[in-house]
Amino acid sequence: MSAELVEYLSQFAHDNRVELFNEKIKERTDYVTLVLEDIFHAQNTSAAIRTCDCFAIQNIHVIENRNEFNLHTGITLGSANWVDIHQYNEKENNTKACLDKLKNEGYKIVATTPLPDAPSLYELNLDEKVALVLGNEAEGISDIVKQEADELVTIPMYGFTESFNISVSAAVCLSELTSKIRTLNLDWQLDENEKNRILTKWLRQSIKHGDKLIEEFENKK
Repeated sequence: MSAELVEYLSQFAHDNRVELFNEKIKERTDYVTLVLEDIFHAQNTSAAIRTCDCFAIQNIHVIENRNEFNLHTGITLGSANWVDIHQYNEKENNTKACLDKLKNEGYKIVATTPLPDAPSLYELNLDEKVALVLGNEAEGISDIVKQEADELVTIPMYGFTESFNISVSAAVCLSELTSKIRTLNLDWQLDENEKNRILTKWLRQSIKHGDKLIEEFENKK
C-alpha cells in the first residue's frame, strides 16, 4: 500500500482519528510476534490478542490442529481490529507450516516451558526477531515445537503452582520482550511499506465506504 493512498483515505476520516493512527503506528512492531498453538478456550486466545494490541505487537499467528480459532468479543473489546491475525488450518501439519514460514521470515523460534532448568525468559537474547510460541492449556507446546524451537525458556515462578494461565503467560512474556526491545538499540519499528499497509487497513475500517474509496483511488491511477 502507498503513502498516497493513506493520504487520500485520510481526507475522509476525522482529524483526531488520523492523528491517533499516526501516533499509534510509530509504536507498532513485528520484531516480536506471538504464536498460539492449538488453544481451545476462546477466552484465552482473545485475551492474548488484546494483550498484543496493548503492547503494539501487530502480528499474531494462530495454529489450528485440533481446535478451531474463535474470538470472544467481550474480551477482545475490538482489539482484533487493530492487529493482523494469521491462521494456519489448511495443512496436514499446521504447526510445522507456521514455524517454517516464520523461520523463512528471519524469526528465532522461542517456546515457553514449565521445566525449571530451562533458561529464564529474562535472559533471552534479542539480537534476532522473536516468535514466541505458547502451547495449549492441557499439554503445552507440542513435540514439533520442542524439536523446531531455537530456544526454550521458562517464566520464573516461586509458588506451588507449576504454570500460569495462557493469557497471563502471554502478558508476562510480551511485557518483558516489548519493554526490552525499546530499551536496546534495535531496529524494532515497522518499515514504511508495512506502516502504510496497516494505516490503510485502519482507515478503511474506520470510514464510511472505505472499500469503495480504495477502489475509486486505484481506478484513477
